[in-house]
Amino acid sequence: MRLVSLSRAYVFLSAISLLLLVTPLSHALWKKESNIKEAVFLSPKFELGPGSVENKYYYDMDFPRGHIGLKSFTGEVVDEEGNSVPLHETYLHHWAVLRYYQRKGTEVVTLSSNDGHRVHSESGPDYILVSNSGICQEHSVPQYFGIGSETRGTATDIPDPFGIEVGNSAQIPDGFEEKWLLNVHAIDTRGVEDRLGCTECKCDLYNITVDKHGRPLTPDYLGGLLCCYHKTQCRVKEGFEGPRRSLYLRYTVKWVDWSESVVPVKIYVIDVTDTLQVPNGSNSKALSAKHNCKVEYDVESCSNNNEDSNGCIDVKRTSLPMPRGGYVIYGVAHQHAGGIGSTLYGQDGRVICSSMPSYGSGSEAGNEEGYIVGMSTCYPRPGSIKIIDGETVTLESNYSRSSRTHIGVMGLFYLLVAEQLPDQLLKHSSQASLFSNIDNIFY
Repeated sequence: MRLVSLSRAYVFLSAISLLLLVTPLSHALWKKESNIKEAVFLSPKFELGPGSVENKYYYDMDFPRGHIGLKSFTGEVVDEEGNSVPLHETYLHHWAVLRYYQRKGTEVVTLSSNDGHRVHSESGPDYILVSNSGICQEHSVPQYFGIGSETRGTATDIPDPFGIEVGNSAQIPDGFEEKWLLNVHAIDTRGVEDRLGCTECKCDLYNITVDKHGRPLTPDYLGGLLCCYHKTQCRVKEGFEGPRRSLYLRYTVKWVDWSESVVPVKIYVIDVTDTLQVPNGSNSKALSAKHNCKVEYDVESCSNNNEDSNGCIDVKRTSLPMPRGGYVIYGVAHQHAGGIGSTLYGQDGRVICSSMPSYGSGSEAGNEEGYIVGMSTCYPRPGSIKIIDGETVTLESNYSRSSRTHIGVMGLFYLLVAEQLPDQLLKHSSQASLFSNIDNIFY
């Protein structure tokens, strides 16, 4: 047996030596982008008083122009002096960055309707909303970047040599120009009666019975985005007074000029509330299916009467076909308070990415106790995790079922996928797989 093992080892070591002779060293395969550019911007000013809500879209936001590859986008709420504002004072429900084309010479348009993450807007003669690559129904979660309370502690950097391609004049319709808009949804929780209830947008705390268009809410809708729209007010403790203050979203963008060395990635946002309808007789489930992403859902409280096989953990799953496949470059989940992690599985049960929350333990900005202040991210070795065209993936979102019901929680998963890899990266991935077998040879 020992002679057989040594013989196998000799064969593998010979193969490795040959690869090293014909292929550049690994550090040469990973060419670092030394020309990454960075800029810091401020959103337009918004004012909040105790219990008030800001949920507004800012069109034609300051943003890098030209044919570029986006590498990162981060943001946080700051005051007029540039100080970071903690979540227990101003809760950042979410910010989102969207891309659109606008006809040159026309006035800035406004979306016909929006409810936080969900955008309902038909492209008109002067305006075209450019969504990500899916997989929700059109304009449901169209953002290129978007995050919530975890914004300060979640990595968004896209590794080299990858980038999100934007500003390509060949893709912009004649007579149009590319622009960007920013949505900021912030809730001032100073002095409120129920801080968690306000951040979860419980309708009774906002005294809301109709949506922003005056349409009655259904009796079973206890809270969520429909109850904390722009200029609504969460209930404040009797006698509490606090000043209104001016705030901004300070955001940092990193990018590189586009070149042949940058590998494009596509953005996919998967929603655990998504339900799928496939037309009868359809031959292509992934391409013809109709998605229904509701974005938010409720988690019932845990008691002896409703405890199930999962104990006091709410497990929500959905299985959906990916219209196009590719190599996973980055992954991260988005959850609200009570979330304990989310995992995306492949059709064969393999883990594509797991993303876990970090909770704060103090009072300073970035470490606020009781809030999710970061989500772990996945950076697989390029070429190591591939989703095939039409593969059914399963998203699982887990929440802790506390003594109170959680309202309007989310279970989104953000993926960056490269449809193709450069030959040198594929060779590097093959070499890595070969080296990983050495332990099996000698032991």
